[in-house]
Amino acid sequence: MLKISKSSADRLDLELSGALDREAMQAGLDDLIEQSKDITHGKMLYKVLDFEMPTMGALAVELRQMPKLFGLINKFDKCAVLSDVAWIRTVAEIEGAVIPSFEIKSFPLSAAAAAEHWLDGQIKEDGGEEADENFPV
Repeated sequence: MLKISKSSADRLDLELSGALDREAMQAGLDDLIEQSKDITHGKMLYKVLDFEMPTMGALAVELRQMPKLFGLINKFDKCAVLSDVAWIRTVAEIEGAVIPSFEIKSFPLSAAAAAEHWLDGQIKEDGGEEADENFPV
């Protein structure tokens, strides 16, 4: 199942669990494209709860949609990936390193609050917290 929800005007939350077949992939990608259309400088929270390899039909759908998916990258600035599978977190960080102007940081599922803070700019890349801008004068 691939579930997409728009939690604010500039943020999408994606949740993946289990294997995706052709129909589920098509519906999920259509929903992703539709909900992304008005987003600029967006943020994405991607939770991978229970990963299973997609079916061959699902992979074919993804390949067909690739031009539209590449176009979505320009709509988003940051993506936090939550997963307890280490190789998924590693692949996500590698993708972030090779896609210009798109920051991806991965977190274990237990660090959902840290992922939210990072998306909101409250945690710097080095893990420290941003200084509060509203300090008394």
